[in-house]
Amino acid sequence: MGFRNDSIAKTALRPHNWRMLANKNLKNSVFTLLFSDPDLLRELYCAIEGVILPPDTPVTINTLSDALFMDRINDVSFEIGGRLVVLVEHQSTINPNMALRMLMYIARVYEKIIGEKNIYASKLVRIPRPLFVVLYNGVAEFPDEQTLRLSDSFESLAPLGLPGGGTAPLELEVRVLNINHGRNAGIAGKCKALAGYSAFIAKIRELERECGDRAEAVKLAVRHCRSRDILKEFLEKHGTEVDNMLLTEWKMEDALAVRYEEGWEKGRVEGRGEGRAEGRAEGREEAARNALAKGLSPELIREITGLDVDAIRAL
Repeated sequence: MGFRNDSIAKTALRPHNWRMLANKNLKNSVFTLLFSDPDLLRELYCAIEGVILPPDTPVTINTLSDALFMDRINDVSFEIGGRLVVLVEHQSTINPNMALRMLMYIARVYEKIIGEKNIYASKLVRIPRPLFVVLYNGVAEFPDEQTLRLSDSFESLAPLGLPGGGTAPLELEVRVLNINHGRNAGIAGKCKALAGYSAFIAKIRELERECGDRAEAVKLAVRHCRSRDILKEFLEKHGTEVDNMLLTEWKMEDALAVRYEEGWEKGRVEGRGEGRAEGRAEGREEAARNALAKGLSPELIREITGLDVDAIRAL
């Protein structure tokens, strides 16, 4: 997604409501729309890994559109030649739990890939080798590349008096790449769509700083990029759709960020002992007020906070 993608506490949402929002986000993601073409995904993989694959190497998209991925839906999942499965997340904030999130998602992907095969039979079931990638384009400073590891999440065994050193029996590594305009030039140079996307987002940010209006900045950036052959075909085909997608994405992200950073955090900190429920309720109300101030509808705020629409309107 565009500028940020914060993780929100799963227990604070009603699952069926969040599923509706997640599906809406999947449909409204400019990144997933751009990289919904198998040829572009093959090109993206080759650029990231620095390899060359024959153009006829089959690519199958297997993103789970109905599966929650720790509060949201995975951006893109695809197989290459039936031997490699690649999970790609596009984020504008780095979440330290990405390795754990990828672990939970890859299990669902493998379940889908295996299908009717009998994993209890005596014959070894072959599965595609996984690759986990996060493409970061946030405004906070971040290195060109960093690796997140599942083992960093493991509890220490020291309080139990047990040794905890050595190689972890379960590991998963996520490669995080900074795709902001001008970063990782080698990768961008091998994937025109990725380079164009990064330039497009950078132009929006630049224009928003100049004019102070995000909607106007998006329209101007679309015009600018089309005139300079940056995602030209994509923007000509989806121009108006891209406008609406980005504004919807960022509104949702702003609301979720407000909820997490200001509302739910306050409820978590202040909600101690007997006042815990009251603290959580106050956090929801504060988050709702902030979301209202940002222009979100009571219906959308209801899905985010769990508050009744009438209670939201009363705020």
